[in-house]
Order: sequence, then C-alpha cells, then structure tokens
Amino acid sequence: MTSTTRTELAAQAYIYGFPLVFNLDQVNRYVHDGVGANPAAPFNTFSHARTLAGPADTFVTINNDTVYSMAQIDLSVGPVALHVPDTDGRYYVLQFVDTWTNNFAYVGHRATGTKSGDFLLVPPTWTGTPAAQTTVIRFPTTVASIVGRWACGGDDDLPAVHALQDATTLTVVDSAGAPAGLPVPDSEVSQDLLFLEKLRIWSQAFPPAPRDRELQDSFSVIGIDERGPSPYSSPSADSLSDDEAAALADGLRIGEKNLLEALTKGSSPEVNGWKLTFHAFDYNLDYFEVGAIDDPQFKIADPRLRIVERAAAAKGGLWGNHPYEAAYIMTYVDDQGTQLNGNRTYTIRLDPTPPVSAFWSLTMYSVPDFFLVANPIDRYSIGDRTPGIVHDADGALTITISHEEPKDATAKANWLPSPPGDFRPVLRMYEPSPAVLDQSYVVPAITRSRE
Repeated sequence: MTSTTRTELAAQAYIYGFPLVFNLDQVNRYVHDGVGANPAAPFNTFSHARTLAGPADTFVTINNDTVYSMAQIDLSVGPVALHVPDTDGRYYVLQFVDTWTNNFAYVGHRATGTKSGDFLLVPPTWTGTPAAQTTVIRFPTTVASIVGRWACGGDDDLPAVHALQDATTLTVVDSAGAPAGLPVPDSEVSQDLLFLEKLRIWSQAFPPAPRDRELQDSFSVIGIDERGPSPYSSPSADSLSDDEAAALADGLRIGEKNLLEALTKGSSPEVNGWKLTFHAFDYNLDYFEVGAIDDPQFKIADPRLRIVERAAAAKGGLWGNHPYEAAYIMTYVDDQGTQLNGNRTYTIRLDPTPPVSAFWSLTMYSVPDFFLVANPIDRYSIGDRTPGIVHDADGALTITISHEEPKDATAKANWLPSPPGDFRPVLRMYEPSPAVLDQSYVVPAITRSRE
C-alpha cells in the first residue's frame, strides 16, 4: 500500500469514526469528571445539573433553555428500569443516543406525554418478557446516553425542576456484576494516532449498524479491525514503520480539516445566511424505538452524505435532536455575508416570532469552540420566556446583538451579548410547527447596524 493510499484511508476513517470517538470521549467525561454543572456519575445513574448551563459548561453547543439530566447507560449488566414522574404538562425530553450518535428513542412531552411512566432499557439481543405497563426500549449498542432536558423558567423555578429530577430513577434489574464500561486505549499509542486506536477498540466493542459494516471493513488495511495488541503502539517496528505512521497521522489531520470545512459549508440549505440544519441529525436509518419517528422525511438517503453529516453534527452539536423534537438553525454571517464579530452591532427582527408548540430561543456561542459566552448580565440566550423583553407595537421582536451594552432602553432589554471576537448564534425551536420544517416560516438575516 502506498503512503498516499494510507493517508487517504485515514482521512476517510476520521470522518467515519469521528462521531463514535468524540461521543465516547464525552461519555468518559461524564462518568469520570462531569461536565460543568453536571457532576460525574457512574454508569446507570443520573447526573443532574441543578442550574441552567453557563460558560463553565464547556460542552459543544450546550443549551441555556433547559436544565440537564444526563445518564450514561451500560447494559452489559442486563436490563435497567427507568421511571419518570408526572410533570403536569411541563416540557421535558429524555433523548436516547447510541455510541454512533443515532437518536433512537425519546421519552417526554412530545413523545410519550407528561404522565408518570415506566420503561425497561434492554441490550440489543435481550429476549425476556417485560412487566405489565412497562415500555421496552431496545438499545442498538450496549452503551448509550440519556440526554435529559427540563424546561426551566429561571432560578425561582429550579426547586420544582429539582423535584422532578430526583423522581426520575434508573434501577439495574439484576445488580450482580459491575458495568464493563469502555475499553481503554493502549497507553503506548502516540497522540498522533490515538484517534485510530480509539476507533479500533470502540468500534469492535460497539459495532456499527449493519449497513455501515462494509465501509468500516474498507479500513481494515490500516488496522481498524485488528484485535489484540494495538497496531498503532510504539515501538511497533514489526507492524508499522515511521513512514507508515506519518502517513496515517497526515490522513487524520486532513480528515479533521475536511470535517471543519463540511461543518462550515455543509449540505444544509441556507436562507438569509441561516443554515437550516433541520435534517443534520437524520442519519439514523435503522433504529426506531418509542418516540423516534420512522419516516423518509427524517432520513438522509445519500449514503456518502449521511456519513459526512453525521460527523459534522457531532462536531457542531453533539447530542442534538431530530427536527420534530427541536429544530436548530445557525448562522456565521450578517446580511452582507460577513462573519459575525463582536466589534460590530447587529439586530434581528422576528416578525412573527417562531411558531412552536413548546418554546424558542436564540443562543450565543463562541467560534470555533461553540461554547456559551460570558457577559456582564449573565444572559446567554434570549427567547419567548426571557423576562423583561419588549415587543414592537405590531408584536414583532427586535433583538440587539453586540459586545458592548446598548444605551437605548429597549435595545438593552432585548440585548443578546456577544463575545469580542467571532461568534455563531443558534436559533432553537422546540416542538416546531409544520411551518418551520416546510420552510414557509422564514427567519430574516442578522442585520449589521450602520457604522
């Protein structure tokens, strides 16, 4: 095999394997370190944030609308029982995400209602019989994440949210044995090739959907399917020369560059500078449990595009929802096509405001990390639940976006602070109306103020 071929395969493997590797790195964070307001929690237990997310929560494109409850599930111990309380109409969602980032089930306001309920989470090959009044949720991979979001109206509403979080429980049905957890990469593998080592061991522990097996097999010549000792460890003169290792490392760097390009350009339609990423999470074609809609309009048919979109979705918004649960659009540019930057002032006039069954928000993120942005008024998003916002006389809402605080009283009330440098806002619409998804509702461009 030539160095060029090896490099090309590594670049392709990076795009293919990025969702698995990036996702399980975050699973490790939650289990061992926690993330921001979410403390560390062992497998099969919930980690409850007790506040809305802020800049300390360094997780890509985290929302500031809901309080998070996260659980990393490992069904190597067998079935796990999930109980959810009656939320009395309050919006919440428990989103189920497998190791390859497929959204395969939903529990909550839209999917199952807000009454109390019981669910049995089972591994892929489980053949048992559930108890009465229990809904079975079959996992595609033995490890998966529950991403829980509870609507919260602010600090005064937190005690009510906390009570609901505490009443949401996970119970291992057979408590014998400890969860297997994630395989540990070989410590001798260099940082340059660690991605490939993680892809190798994690793809073997958590096999992809059958339709992706052929693509994964195409990377066997660079060691992805090798079992036993790592083919990437150092020293490895008997299996991997310095030139071969360099070719693989070059490929991974090219793959990373290609992913960033796909993220910023992408295949999603663009209207008024907004990337309509309604279908960025539609790459799951195989696994549809409770609450997940098996419908062609929510499936990416092109097999090559599907793999690229899956990687870009993980990079730009890991654990994002299908559009029927929450629709996301984002923009990097103003009405003149120029990158948004905190050295300018902008406005956006929403007329009408987004049509939704739940709620909507516009959230500010830094570039290139996509983290929430610290600011003097601790406002990280603005939306229909923001206290004190002032609507125009005709009911529209004009939002001011700037780094410096506006002097005008109305602009200040409707101010979304930006960082001093580049930024990317995201508009979220929870339980969007059909007008959002069929694009008959149009969001205007962010307009640069005259200088």
